[in-house]
Amino acid sequence: MQANNNVYAIPDALPLQFLDRLRSREALLLALLLVVVVVNSMLSPYFLDLYNLADSTQNFSEKAIIVLSMALVIIGKEIDISVASIIALSGVLMGAAAASGLDTWMVVAVGLASGTLAGAVNGLLVTRLALPSIIVTIGTMSLYRGIAFIILGDQAYTDFPANFAAIGQTYFFGELVPTQLLIFVLLAALAWLFLHLTIYGRRLYAIGNNPMAARYSGIKVDNYRLALLTLNGFVSALAAVLLVSRIATARPNMAGGWELEVITIVILGGVSIFGGSGRIPGVILAVLLIGMVQFGMQLINVPGIIMSIVTGVLLIASLVLPIVFGKLYAGSKR
Repeated sequence: MQANNNVYAIPDALPLQFLDRLRSREALLLALLLVVVVVNSMLSPYFLDLYNLADSTQNFSEKAIIVLSMALVIIGKEIDISVASIIALSGVLMGAAAASGLDTWMVVAVGLASGTLAGAVNGLLVTRLALPSIIVTIGTMSLYRGIAFIILGDQAYTDFPANFAAIGQTYFFGELVPTQLLIFVLLAALAWLFLHLTIYGRRLYAIGNNPMAARYSGIKVDNYRLALLTLNGFVSALAAVLLVSRIATARPNMAGGWELEVITIVILGGVSIFGGSGRIPGVILAVLLIGMVQFGMQLINVPGIIMSIVTGVLLIASLVLPIVFGKLYAGSKR
């Protein structure tokens, strides 16, 4: 009888293990991504074309780059609503630098420096004046975009150095991989190493879970906050460099609404909006999921408003399904 009990114990445990794995955000996102790929390949014969897939990453890679740094910011119990305005300000200042006759590398330096400074201003207001980051960045969101409009008005800069476009329009590995995707992969690897394999990443989780306890344990919480928001400004400026060089245009209204899309992807990837939890693999899967959903809908000419609705449904599903599977898992153990 003992042997028979052991035989039947293995199949009985399998549903529990399956439900337990489905509770993982990464597993759920991977399953949704596979479903999206299958459905899109059925709806359009052009979806699985390797060159089309690689080229489609240009449509979301600039946002994806900001998603990585925003994930770190939110894990650290902060938030930055000003990223899209930093992109607009950096882009306009790059356009002004190009119009004044500066070469490509100086134009890039102006863009990166302005974005980093904008992020540092956010960080200083949060850490030195003890203001909530959401209030600070809502204010600077209007401030930075307002400065961009004061500089340029309703006009656009379109005259850039000849080799500036090469930054955002170059492909590697047989004209297959765009620059933006390559940079995203590199930054994703660095973010993963930092967050999951270094003491600084563990400290960031500690800050996100309980900033006061982290402070009493000797962690310099304000230094981390300042560094995170400054980094987010730099990464937003990097996205601006790639975007402006790709479309060869800088406008004050560029990247409109990106801040909400970026935060949505971060939350979809499993990062708690309250801080202290989240993983880079989940964030990467969320980027790919949203990117493939939007690419598939573009191929069949779905209107933008429908894309927004689908994105919202995916976000709600990713929040609700792990709870459902968790309850099923708890009920199966009874």
